[in-house]
Amino acid sequence: MEDKKTFYITTPIYYPSDNLHIGHTYCTVMADAMARFKRLQGYDVMFLTGTDEHGQKIQKKAIEKGVTPQEYVDNIVDGIKKLWADMEISYDDFIRTTEPRHQKRVQEIFRKMYEKGDIYKSEYEGWYCTPCESFWTESQLVDGKCPDCGRPVEKAHEEAYFFRLSKYSDRLKEMLLTTDFLQPISRVNEMISFIDQGLEDLCISRTSFDWGVQVPIDPKHVVYVWLDALSNYITALGYPEMDGEDASKYYKYWPADYHLVGKEIVRFHSLIWPAMLMSLDYPLPKHVLGHGWLLIDGGKMSKSKGNVVDPVVLINRYGVDALKYFLLREYTFGQDGIFTNEVMLNRMNYDLANDLGNLVSRTVAMIEKYNGGMIPPAGEIEGPDAELREIALACRDKVAAQMDKFSFSNALEEIWILVRRTNKYIDETAPWVLAKDPALKGRLDAVLHDLAEAIRIVSILIHPFMHTTSAEIRRQLGIEGEPAWDDAVVFDLLGGNSVVKGDPIFPRLDVAKELAELDALKAAAAAPEKPAKEYEPYKEAIEYADFEKIDLRTGVITKAEKHPKADKLLVFQVDMGCETRQIISGVASSFKPEECVGQHVIVVANLKPRMLRGLESNGMLLFACEQDGSFKFAQTSAEGGVVVG
Repeated sequence: MEDKKTFYITTPIYYPSDNLHIGHTYCTVMADAMARFKRLQGYDVMFLTGTDEHGQKIQKKAIEKGVTPQEYVDNIVDGIKKLWADMEISYDDFIRTTEPRHQKRVQEIFRKMYEKGDIYKSEYEGWYCTPCESFWTESQLVDGKCPDCGRPVEKAHEEAYFFRLSKYSDRLKEMLLTTDFLQPISRVNEMISFIDQGLEDLCISRTSFDWGVQVPIDPKHVVYVWLDALSNYITALGYPEMDGEDASKYYKYWPADYHLVGKEIVRFHSLIWPAMLMSLDYPLPKHVLGHGWLLIDGGKMSKSKGNVVDPVVLINRYGVDALKYFLLREYTFGQDGIFTNEVMLNRMNYDLANDLGNLVSRTVAMIEKYNGGMIPPAGEIEGPDAELREIALACRDKVAAQMDKFSFSNALEEIWILVRRTNKYIDETAPWVLAKDPALKGRLDAVLHDLAEAIRIVSILIHPFMHTTSAEIRRQLGIEGEPAWDDAVVFDLLGGNSVVKGDPIFPRLDVAKELAELDALKAAAAAPEKPAKEYEPYKEAIEYADFEKIDLRTGVITKAEKHPKADKLLVFQVDMGCETRQIISGVASSFKPEECVGQHVIVVANLKPRMLRGLESNGMLLFACEQDGSFKFAQTSAEGGVVVG
């Protein structure tokens, strides 16, 4: 049996300083769609994602939270893995830079580069951006701030190891100019400009913090984040341990076909990473693809700006397939895109509810109504049948051509050309009219068959983008088994299948109502947490013998008036049965005197009398206190007993 062709795709390993937002989801959804597409085509796929967990920023965050760095990242990574599970991301491996398998391999990579003479010790003095984990020269700063993120930088001076990045300037430039290693082309021009400014050797260790991989030849240093992080693409495959099971992964999948990264880290992947591999004398990845950002409120999504969108909210409300479709359909790879809820909801309505959902519902309903729920076999071709078949059978290769260019939006547009043409075919053939004439039953069957076949092909082609929807469509058409790539270029496969009508796969949305709901959810999430209410601490515990000293009686208020010298006090006359007592309480803010008369009350009868602003109070009344601090009468029975509850 011939070995399958392999395909290795990676996302960046995400920095777990906080929970991920929809901008991170965008990148991972693209990688997932491509991995699923290649599997559908028959490739042996390795899809890698993970987390970059070391560095000064993480250590600072952990200190602020009062936990260890490992405890801090473990909590965030659990959330990331749950998000990818909710998003149904089909990764084959999840690499964490805190894992022993990664750390020991990074140390070997460092040692190999050091032994080659490409790493040396010196001192670093310059500017450092903690959020970006990047060093900058004075000339590279923009208005004295980090040129990547625009945030303040700190002056840094410490002993460090350096990688001879400058040694590889010419080879890097030649690679960028003579190959399609980096895409899109606009990113190439940026990197060439960066090289022409003069590549400086790269600081690759730190001594000012200790949260990182220990330098094997100098334990007081930790490996600086980019050498540590970038190595994950080969450490996950077992490199440099070149025997055993892990080594077979390296030989099988390396070099990577595609590193998929955000444009802000293209420089590290297209200059530093290939230079490291050149130093190791190992093959370079075939391609680095730099995608654009999702913009909201006039800028890149950022937790620090407070303008992020939580993908979990959208998944819970609209389903993961709808969200994936929107992200892949709406934005052009390599370009920035503006995210708004209104655009998302309209896209879901027009494409998913109106076009695809309506097509499936109408077709299954007509097969049930007009042919007893059975898909008819193929009939004679006439009228618009030939055009529908031609568009359907050509669709697969058109989708593949767009996917080979990472043009997800155009690939989905090719599928939707078929979806819209199939909807038009219903209007052209009017099955409800054919059904009225028994003599046209053969034509009706041919139309129903062709509708089911077109939808079957759609179910195959949407599988990489919306695999759950694909499976539901196939279930409703009575098709068993996973979709097969080659079945998308065959038309007459159905006949005799029993359809199973289901709920609409994408119900139509009330856009105005949904916008209001999303705004309310966002406001609720952004609202500051209410501080915990402070309560008076309990007094020292007493014994039952102490409690038994208290004499509780019931009485009836016969008279109530305000204290002549204190606005907060009410003066009560309380009939105790055997006597009437004057008792003063500070409850004037909760009761009017006239509404107190006739109320049954609980009295602490054996409290020593005391003077309150010139009047004697002989006992104490017990009231219940509401959460807002107001009082109400404690319940008693008319017969004189205390009512509990």
